[in-house]
Amino acid sequence: MATLQDIRRRIASTQNMRKITKAMELVSAAKLRRAQRRMESLRPYAGAMVEMMRDLATYADEKSAYALLREHDTAQAEALLVITGDGGLAGAFNANVLRAFFVADRELTARGLGHRLLVVGKKGIGTLRFRGFTIDQSWSGKSDRPTYADAGAIAHHVIDLYTREEVDRVRLVYNHFKSPIEQTLMNVQILPIEPQEIYKDDRERPPVSYLYEPDEAQIFASLLPRYVEIAIFRALLESSASEQGARMSAMRNASESADDLIADYTLKMNRARQASITQEILEVVAGADALG
Repeated sequence: MATLQDIRRRIASTQNMRKITKAMELVSAAKLRRAQRRMESLRPYAGAMVEMMRDLATYADEKSAYALLREHDTAQAEALLVITGDGGLAGAFNANVLRAFFVADRELTARGLGHRLLVVGKKGIGTLRFRGFTIDQSWSGKSDRPTYADAGAIAHHVIDLYTREEVDRVRLVYNHFKSPIEQTLMNVQILPIEPQEIYKDDRERPPVSYLYEPDEAQIFASLLPRYVEIAIFRALLESSASEQGARMSAMRNASESADDLIADYTLKMNRARQASITQEILEVVAGADALG
């Protein structure tokens, strides 16, 4: 049975730990507000960009003229861009992304396809290397405050792989932010651009195409690389906000658990102190009786 001194030591240790988790919760909350503002300001632009590029991909006359639209004849390999965080203590944030990659890896292996692995974030890099995966390219130090320049560097490597036909598809695996306590795991294809569904039934809503000025060729030439950069930048911002939200929730849960533990230890300490006082009283009474 733990002594009164041991219990006091455990209470002090748990209180110190609670101070740390509470501080981390507050820091993550501040970072989350900043990341959420950046993410929400980009979402309308990114959504409009994706919609426009899918429309262009649907109605373009000569897709083969554009390297980023051209579908390769033989499927050999896919590039998987896995976006994780640089730090831990964020609940299942990193584990969920890595689990999605393992599923995608098994699916590609079952289809007889290879993959080129691109990883963002120290946690993903460390885990995948430990498990024996070969990482084609990695980037770290981007999860706290990603910039458009970071997305541009990653997009340049992705575009280079696709235009050299070393990969036939490029997919992003990351956490999409919904709320501080909820993230949605995403596995989306960014290259080649998937065309919109064309309705062939007259009873269904007909497709609506944009009118472009200048012509589609000039728009494709200037916006296709930008589309890839925007898609990756959006994924980085979504992942950053998701990481801070997951860490804030994890630290709040840890603080609440510490409070429960302190309350439990305090109850045990009071019981032990009461038992000690009772024992001392019994000893005094027994001594008095012996002196008679």
